[in-house]
Amino acid sequence: MGYQQYGISPQLVERIKLKMKNPAVKERIKKLIDGVTKADLQDKAKVRRLIKSSAVIMNENFSPAQEEQFVAFVIGQKIDPNNTFHLIKLWGMFR
Repeated sequence: MGYQQYGISPQLVERIKLKMKNPAVKERIKKLIDGVTKADLQDKAKVRRLIKSSAVIMNENFSPAQEEQFVAFVIGQKIDPNNTFHLIKLWGMFR
């Protein structure tokens, strides 16, 4: 799995996936990422801000090392939120 190459643990991913099944949390995260562009997802500062905001929404405490892993993962994926293929690829990675 791609996220494991960045040092992100499968247990953490499972915990976050479980939290994302809560409709209230899911809606707050959707509002947070509404309008995010490909350029935003290649900007370390913006990605770090999104990660910190989503951690607060999900009531998670990420270590600085985990934040760096998430930032590296997001930037490394070169995600284009307007490209359906990119979104399907991410969905498949985390199903």
